[in-house]
Amino acid sequence: MTTTSTPASGPATRTASHRVSQSVFDGSRLRVVLLVDVHDGAQQQFLDTYERLRSHVESVPGHLSEQLCQSIENPSQWLITSEWESAPPFLNWVSSEEHVRMVRPLHGCVRDTRSLRFHVVRETGGQGRGAGPAEEGSGGLQMSPRIGDGVIRHALTFTVRPGSEEAVAGILAGYASPEPRVDDTTRLHRTSLFLHGNRVVRAIEVRGDLLAALRHVARRPEVQAAEEALNPHLEQDRDLADPESARVFYTRAALPAVHHVTAGEEDPGAERYALSYPARPGRGMRLARVLAERDEAAADDPRTPVTCSTIFQRDDVVVRLIDVRGGLDACDPAVALGLPDARQVAELTTLLDGPDDPDGSGPETGPAAGTGPAAGTAPDAALARSLRLARMDLVTDRRAADA
Repeated sequence: MTTTSTPASGPATRTASHRVSQSVFDGSRLRVVLLVDVHDGAQQQFLDTYERLRSHVESVPGHLSEQLCQSIENPSQWLITSEWESAPPFLNWVSSEEHVRMVRPLHGCVRDTRSLRFHVVRETGGQGRGAGPAEEGSGGLQMSPRIGDGVIRHALTFTVRPGSEEAVAGILAGYASPEPRVDDTTRLHRTSLFLHGNRVVRAIEVRGDLLAALRHVARRPEVQAAEEALNPHLEQDRDLADPESARVFYTRAALPAVHHVTAGEEDPGAERYALSYPARPGRGMRLARVLAERDEAAADDPRTPVTCSTIFQRDDVVVRLIDVRGGLDACDPAVALGLPDARQVAELTTLLDGPDDPDGSGPETGPAAGTGPAAGTAPDAALARSLRLARMDLVTDRRAADA
């Protein structure tokens, strides 16, 4: 039996909320595992490419260590493991255009890759570094195992040519739903599609293996026809018949879930909404963290109408998917938006910058903006306007019959 560096008899520590089943914001170390199957005869090319990648990643902020391992049973199978002081630095790097460009040569010499990401919960050795529960940026251990609900959440996002939004919505709403059963262990649970301006967000919920589910959907003729019809409308050209083009497109389109919280029991009558928060340059991760903290605190209020929230973030694209009891129009804008401070909205997002308010009122100025005697009403007005600007248009929300 192995021992851990944090024995049960040790001092009591803060435990994670059981309402939070997924989060990258607890400050604990991250272990990334990349499984690689190399083409016959391409071993040297793979090693040369890896050396170039390794020499670069060593200088990436937040990176701690890395190992390259070769299978003792099948020499074409390799394992790359890396350790990071926390998840956010890794996510920032893996979503960067620099990373997309650097890994391109790797895919020319491998049959398949699979990336897995894990927070470190316990470890042997008692090295001292990070032996206790994590605080933000500490590189410690995850404070306690999370209680999951068996659902994997992921999203894809891409932009379409301005003026094509109506045609795109028709394509995305019109195709037949694929068979939800992927195999004996994997099922499609729910797919929700939204538009915000010319940005499309497709949120996916899967029970089982996410990669198997995505491949299952991609092989369906009805989905292939819809994707083909979308191609002329995309701002980023792609050819899904070309594996390299498809890989680059889906790498850039990936919008990872960084936080999920559930408040109480699931309400089948709750309505699903998506909110888009255009972050100020370089503030995307900070904005996602603030939203996560607010949602976690709100989940402990039994009166909250928001039954669950999932935050997706990549660079400065932040999307929050919420299920709301009673509908969004009846909900307090501060609760629905997840940012009860109008000044924080202005600091972290560009929601209040432009005159593109759907009701044509434009940004608040003077006393209504909180600078004069009537400032008491300004925060509510700013939050209501922010909510209107953030709200995405629902295209379709498809649930499996047994979801």
